[in-house]
Amino acid sequence: MYRPTAFQEDNVDKLFAFMQANSFATLVSIVNSVPCASHIPLVVVMQGDVIKLIGHLAKQNPQWQAFETTESLAIFTGAHAYISPTLYEKHESVPTWNYIAVHAYGIPKIITLNDSPELMNKMIDGMIDTYEADYKSHWHGLSDGFRDGMMNGIVGFEMTITRLEGKYKLSQNRSQSEQQNVSNTLLQSSDPAARAVGEEMKQHIEANE
Repeated sequence: MYRPTAFQEDNVDKLFAFMQANSFATLVSIVNSVPCASHIPLVVVMQGDVIKLIGHLAKQNPQWQAFETTESLAIFTGAHAYISPTLYEKHESVPTWNYIAVHAYGIPKIITLNDSPELMNKMIDGMIDTYEADYKSHWHGLSDGFRDGMMNGIVGFEMTITRLEGKYKLSQNRSQSEQQNVSNTLLQSSDPAARAVGEEMKQHIEANE
């Protein structure tokens, strides 16, 4: 990811929290020399100082065939907002966009019901705990045949993060007064995403005062 110095964010705890809060990610792999992407919910966990991403794909999705052999990339994004050049002090300015993105790299390890029933059940339970804990009793109340059929139709994976890149593009390359003006304008927007970016900018400004 292109990360000018002003926008680089390398605080692992901060990036981890962002990934957890924005865990519907884009997973990219190279299959037969062609980029392949899936949009999926992930469980983001930290074990010691290691971050792992856990999820699954449909067995018919060819992307999993790239697992265990080549590096994959999980892209996490949050709110984003257009920034008008009229918010800057200098007349000769150009439009831009503010946003936050985190790129996480690693080699996914395959989990299947036939080879790793305990890991498959653990993966499913982790997904349920993360996204709808109240559903767990319902899931375990289903017949074994139905649950096995569902799990045989997917390929789970666990991806240990080996490289993490964060980009917080929040007008840090502008003057303090311009950052404040942009933040205040976004906070007054009718667009929830713009207000969210304004809040991120406000927090950044306050943390650096």
